[in-house]
Amino acid sequence: MKILDKYLLKTFLITFATVFVILFFIFILQTIWLFIAELAGKDLDFVLIIKFLMFSMPRIIPLVLPLSILLASIMTFGNLAENYEFAAMKSSGISLQRALRTLTVAIVIISFLAFIFANNVIPYAEFKFTNFRKNIAQVKPALAIAEGQFSEVGFYNIKVDKKSGENGNFLTGITIHKKSNTGDGSKIVIKAVDGELISSEKSSILQLVLNNGNYYEDIVPEKYEDRQKMPFAKSAFQKYTLNIDLSHLNPTNVDENNVTNTNTMLDVQELRYTIDSLNKSFKTEVVSYAENIHLRTGIPNTQPIYLQDTLGKYKSVPEDILSLYSLDQQSNILKNASSYLTSTNYSIEATKVDLANKQKNINNHLLAFYDKFVIAYACFMMFFIGAPLGAIIRKGGLGLPIIFAVLIFISFHFINTFGKRIAQENGMTPFLGAWMSSFILTPLAILLTYRATNDIGLINMDAILAPVQKLFKKLFPQKKQA
Repeated sequence: MKILDKYLLKTFLITFATVFVILFFIFILQTIWLFIAELAGKDLDFVLIIKFLMFSMPRIIPLVLPLSILLASIMTFGNLAENYEFAAMKSSGISLQRALRTLTVAIVIISFLAFIFANNVIPYAEFKFTNFRKNIAQVKPALAIAEGQFSEVGFYNIKVDKKSGENGNFLTGITIHKKSNTGDGSKIVIKAVDGELISSEKSSILQLVLNNGNYYEDIVPEKYEDRQKMPFAKSAFQKYTLNIDLSHLNPTNVDENNVTNTNTMLDVQELRYTIDSLNKSFKTEVVSYAENIHLRTGIPNTQPIYLQDTLGKYKSVPEDILSLYSLDQQSNILKNASSYLTSTNYSIEATKVDLANKQKNINNHLLAFYDKFVIAYACFMMFFIGAPLGAIIRKGGLGLPIIFAVLIFISFHFINTFGKRIAQENGMTPFLGAWMSSFILTPLAILLTYRATNDIGLINMDAILAPVQKLFKKLFPQKKQA
């Protein structure tokens, strides 16, 4: 490796490492802010918080890595151009392609490592992160309830005045509001002097044993005028056991998590197998339901329909089949047919929703499959956007390069998110949705590399201003001097 290659590689890697660390901590702070409700006021010890952050860190890499490469490449080549080092290289016969050779190899290695990371580390971290959030109350159930404030635990809002015991399992001054299934507030209130939390790591049920309390329930009378009296029922108890489903401690519903989030916990081989199984199951269900609907009609596939007359002979069914029946029979037939059509329509609509959810699940798995390759290509593409852009703008440091990097990355991230959302709803193929941002920005990388290689510049102002100057000369011709 020549001295120039070592110099360029060292400069780029130092800048890349610095930018990566800064951006990584910024995104970590964003993660803490997003999950502050789960961390604040829960008496979490330092070890649990570190585990929480460690399991959430890998998901940040797909955002931080391409942005770091983009910003580092702009800053590196911007500094070289600003300090006339590129001019010295060109005067020595070293072109931009030659200067990019060693760095291109380094970016290919980084892209390959990014794919390995996305295929192995991120799925494992997602699995641990989801299960950590789900099972945190099973390890220390008192963490789900904070002192002096209402804590939402599944269908209950629980407030305690004080917690005691080694794990905070013993509660004093308990007030519980149970949510209404109809969404019209809380109609059940439970107050107890003290209680105890009992849980097991093998069970998803958290038991709250209450001692010496009262159970209040609002009663809604059938008559409207009686509702203004606000009647309620009150009962006292010495011991009352409340069972709480721990799956509700995770803001993401566990059943939905199995449908929409497990795709991020699988590697490429597992995703291929899962996608193949889901597609086969989807096609089988569609064919089975279509055959079931057809069988419910009672109409044969190919054989013509014949009716037997009073003489025992068969004749084809007339077009107006209702004319064969009396008016009362016709009325009953039409009512039954209308009822059957309504029932069938409801069945079809429900099945359409179910099939749409299953198709969305398949699309999410396909998007997760393509994302593992997109992140590797994004690293490669961002380098060939940033390096020639830095050579063109000839500005290093943290000023103009940050502006360009943020604008390009926001465009990349917005297009990527937009494409995935449309692909999830089956508005486009998951392949196009996942690769849309790469397809749009790749021509920009090619254009910038071409212009930087030929030393054209970012914008040819002469090509823009020349037609305007000609127009002004025609509109306002200069007077000839005598």
